[in-house]
Amino acid sequence: MHMSDQREIAATVTEVWDALLSAETLIQCVPGAKELTGNADDGFDATVVQKVGPVKATFKGHVTLSDLVEHKSLTLTGEGKGGAAGFAKGGADVKLTETENGTLLEYEVDAKVGGKLAQLGSRLIDGFAKKMADQFFQNLQNALEGPAEDDADASSEDGDEPKKKGWVKRLTGG
Repeated sequence: MHMSDQREIAATVTEVWDALLSAETLIQCVPGAKELTGNADDGFDATVVQKVGPVKATFKGHVTLSDLVEHKSLTLTGEGKGGAAGFAKGGADVKLTETENGTLLEYEVDAKVGGKLAQLGSRLIDGFAKKMADQFFQNLQNALEGPAEDDADASSEDGDEPKKKGWVKRLTGG
């Protein structure tokens, strides 16, 4: 299964890059992630719980980063085993480009499944994989920009200071 898409994120290329290399950010972005440990150099170990059609499984897997061109592009590659449910593996080539409003993030995703999951049919699996990829990159956008209801120009409760965006707010405690 192959798909590609893009989204514009109201954050600098450096902020998007740093988020893609951060375990703290990635655990917020991976749908169903229960645990994510590791780092960009050695890779990340993850535990993810997902329900695909009638099959619910806990996947334990590993994600590696490769082909890193700092602040420009990288490849995420992962493989997970879900016991009797089967396995899932895939990768995403991610490209970052500076724009007037922030960063254009383009991605191409390839995914494969086996075992019980593969028996669900390609239409269900393809739809699920597209939903997972879209949700991951939407979650990344939300982590960087803050929730959609946050207006970056709006004032905080005390009216003195603009609201901080997503992960900046968490890092600064403000």
